[in-house]
Amino acid sequence: MYDTGTEELLAELDANILTLTLNRPDRMNAISGPMLGALATTLQRANIDPEVRVVVLTGAGRGFCSGLDLKAESSGDGIGSALRGYQLFDLHNSPPVVINRMDKPVICALNGAAAGYGMDLALGCDIRIASENAKMGAVFARRGVLPESGGCWYLPRLLGWAKAAEVAFLGDVLDAQKSLEVGLVNVVVKHDDLMAETMKMAIRIANNAPLSVQATKRMMRLGMDETFETAVDHIFLQLLPLFQSQDFKEGIAAFAERREPRFKGR
Repeated sequence: MYDTGTEELLAELDANILTLTLNRPDRMNAISGPMLGALATTLQRANIDPEVRVVVLTGAGRGFCSGLDLKAESSGDGIGSALRGYQLFDLHNSPPVVINRMDKPVICALNGAAAGYGMDLALGCDIRIASENAKMGAVFARRGVLPESGGCWYLPRLLGWAKAAEVAFLGDVLDAQKSLEVGLVNVVVKHDDLMAETMKMAIRIANNAPLSVQATKRMMRLGMDETFETAVDHIFLQLLPLFQSQDFKEGIAAFAERREPRFKGR
């Protein structure tokens, strides 16, 4: 049972797949304080829960996430009000940082517009499956801010420097096909097929050896800041305990017996 503590974030666990739904459809799922806290806490819990093998993140209604709640910001009650002026603040438990640290795979089912903070949140996911109605609103420069929640880090790594600069500096809204063309999403599907197609991929990932998937993701993430030689050394150290796992033995047995493996995450 996944009780997030707020109706602004819905959670459903089924067949080792945890689906998290941003649930403020009347505000295009704009980020609020309760939603922010619940998302971070739930993701942290999912990352250590052996029953969770894959996380799917999506939004309710027509949008994925329109970013920070600008109505609340303009009245001085928003999240940004706590960050005005130069002061110390702690972001280590914020959703973008939590997602980046996660070993469990995270798939974004991009059901509609993702703008500002919402775009950064989507970029932090490992895989993005976009509805034909999806849009990426890289509009930071048009709002007097910058991609503050991961976008400045992810964009050059996903797109390369020149294309990232184009996306960030122009401040355009990219439709689903343009997002696919530049490399912001993995695939575009019909809107009515979004969750079904997302679940197909999530199930395939969940059926693989979870310790293997998580170790692979961890090494890919850490390897981005390592030399090749250092990464190879660290990967070998990750490989040794995998050789001792029950899932490794099951994978070998399933191959020899020409059957699908039944992994337990042990």
